[in-house]
Amino acid sequence: MDDYALVLNAGSSSLKFCVFMRPEKGEWRLEARGQIEGIGTLPKLSVKGEDGQRVADETLDATSVRDGSGAVESLAQWLRSTYGGSRVLGVGHRVVHGGAHFAGPTILNAEVLEKLEALIPLAPLHQPYNLAAIKAVFERLPDVPQVACFDTSFHRGQSAVAELVPLPRDLRKKGLQRYGFHGLSYEYIASVLPEVVPPGIAKGRVIVAHLGSGASLCALKEGKSLDSTLGFTALDGLCMGTRPGSIDPGVVLHLFQGLKLSPKDVETILYKKSGLLGISGISNDMRDLLGRSEPDAPLAVDYFVYRVAKEIGALTAVLGGIDALVFTAGIGENSPEIRQRICEKSAWLGIDVDSLANETRGTRISTTRSKVSVWVIPTNEELMIARHTASLLGLKRARAAN
Repeated sequence: MDDYALVLNAGSSSLKFCVFMRPEKGEWRLEARGQIEGIGTLPKLSVKGEDGQRVADETLDATSVRDGSGAVESLAQWLRSTYGGSRVLGVGHRVVHGGAHFAGPTILNAEVLEKLEALIPLAPLHQPYNLAAIKAVFERLPDVPQVACFDTSFHRGQSAVAELVPLPRDLRKKGLQRYGFHGLSYEYIASVLPEVVPPGIAKGRVIVAHLGSGASLCALKEGKSLDSTLGFTALDGLCMGTRPGSIDPGVVLHLFQGLKLSPKDVETILYKKSGLLGISGISNDMRDLLGRSEPDAPLAVDYFVYRVAKEIGALTAVLGGIDALVFTAGIGENSPEIRQRICEKSAWLGIDVDSLANETRGTRISTTRSKVSVWVIPTNEELMIARHTASLLGLKRARAAN
């Protein structure tokens, strides 16, 4: 049997995974992609093969899959039954926050885990679950090397001004700086841009819009991150599914001082009850909000579009102009209406969207007369993790399936 590498992206209620096989000859290839969702409630395993055909779809025992550790055990059982005696050569993980210590992918050990646990307050929606999956793998496969790939790493190397949090120096020395997130997604887009867009544009001034339940923008020049809308935590910048994005810090002070809320209550409001859900009072899912008649549903959509267009203008100023706009992630890849509205609000930059190409999921959705080209490029964070894992562990380079 072929050896394989495993990529894990663990969340609070789901465990996404990819299996990359190492054939006797040639490069790594994507063998399977799947997830265990409904952890702690109604867990279900679903897997698709390299060709996109479903190869597994089963309900799991809720008493066994009560948390991330149980999900990892169920995944291990499925892997054993499917791939028999194949060896797991390495496991790569998405870890949201790498802090100031980790500027690139890192082989995991007890010391690294301790430093990453200290960052849990800065990414409470993600970090605890990322680390729980790592620990579960160590328990079951103690001899298999693991690699952490950070959403913050791609943004390291930005200018001192871009990373600055304007607080006193003694506080900044304690790690208070702008880190940026969604770096694995932006790194992937930067890696494939030369294959998709004309060479001059790929190395030019590009704004990438990673729009999903978590949303941000990144300004790229020569394929490098110059600035992004997310900062010290994943609460900054754009309005998101349940997170507010940028708000006046005085609002947070008022929640504490004026409304006498506890730190836990404020954390819950900012991470789980704000954004699209907070504005609409209906849902954090853009698909649920589009076309709804309740007055606060279109208000939430309007605010999302407004914030994206506003930040595109700000990052254009950072870049000194814009050559291309790229949409990616769940909303960015799948919502023609949101793309159309953002492009229309950004028409002052010279963007002229091709409505037919936009509706029919074209790769380029701008007209030939548009001064700024506009593209839709699916992201692939798992592939970036596989590439980093293979590189760091001395394995062959992983690649996407044809």
